[in-house]
Amino acid sequence: MRKPFVICLLLLVSLRGVSQINDSLPEPLIPAEKIGLLKNINITFDMRMEFQAYTFRGGDHYYNGIQFSNGFTALGIAGKLHDRVNFQFRNRFNKDSDVQTLDRLGSDIELAYLDVELTPNINLLMGKMFAFYGGYEYEFSAMDVLEFNDIYNNALAYVTGAGITYQALPNHKFGLQVLNSRTMHYDDLYGDVVAENIREPDWPVAVVGNWRGSFFDKKIQTIYSLSYSNQVRSRGTYFFTLGHKYQHRDLTLMYDFGYSFEEVDTKGIMTEILGNDQIAEEVTYAENWLRAEYRFSPRFKGLLTLMTSSALGEMQGDRDHFRTSYGMIPTIYYSPFKEIDLRFFLAYIGRYYDYSDYAIENLGQSNYNKNEVRIGFIAPLVLL
Repeated sequence: MRKPFVICLLLLVSLRGVSQINDSLPEPLIPAEKIGLLKNINITFDMRMEFQAYTFRGGDHYYNGIQFSNGFTALGIAGKLHDRVNFQFRNRFNKDSDVQTLDRLGSDIELAYLDVELTPNINLLMGKMFAFYGGYEYEFSAMDVLEFNDIYNNALAYVTGAGITYQALPNHKFGLQVLNSRTMHYDDLYGDVVAENIREPDWPVAVVGNWRGSFFDKKIQTIYSLSYSNQVRSRGTYFFTLGHKYQHRDLTLMYDFGYSFEEVDTKGIMTEILGNDQIAEEVTYAENWLRAEYRFSPRFKGLLTLMTSSALGEMQGDRDHFRTSYGMIPTIYYSPFKEIDLRFFLAYIGRYYDYSDYAIENLGQSNYNKNEVRIGFIAPLVLL
């Protein structure tokens, strides 16, 4: 996990050595004609650290706690290798580094791909990348989102494959990807928890298409996506998201609607609710996400995130809601410096989970809520 960070430190040290080189050395460590290449390299170190105070109430259970937490820590390297070839790499340090059995990379390696410009309007992406899912919630880095809604909190966002983007018109861009639908083989992912008639497919594949639109001088923008993936043989997930954004001066409004029908549960929420050591089947997740941002001054910005998510399943031939979750996250940002993007924040996170009568009476579930206050900072630091 530390290798990329060490490499960057060595690189920076060696650059400092070039500027202070002793004339007695036969030649510098990095030839002068190569130093210009570093102008095409960007190195970022992104951080979010917070102090948390939280409570949990549900059924007969109650607990609270206070702690410091590193919510996001990542090193990114991006650069131009050629006039038409770029690369992107990001290692997130607070994720599992175990090598995955399918794509042969650790989960902490979120991005590792090449971006090749085939024509001025067509780009080819190859490697481990973000899936082209729609919606503006998904557009934010996990560094900037204190709490995701249920689908994206449990979705596999970074997978290996290939994609192509086409800038059809100045305000309309289309993307298509063919990806692995997971990073691990089925047995390694689910272990002994199985469902009947489930078999490993020849290729666990996901096909994702999206459209980005812009209207009225970019005041209104959209990100729509539609995807199909098969985690097991002959059974898959149909997922679409409709994302909308309105921008006017200091006000930004974003609204997403997401819908995922899963013949075999991939998010795990319904599987956990049923709790019968089997993977849930014929599951639907539907959710809404709204975020409003307003800049009061160059140093202060406020935002409010609201979200709901419903989990529907089939039990004894009837289709019903099993759980509905609600979320509210008001936040204040303070940016004291003009030169760097360092934001201090104060936020409240409220999450509420309501179960159906059937889930309470027959599956042992109970309604619960989580409340949390966070004080911290967000710092996307540019090192080079």
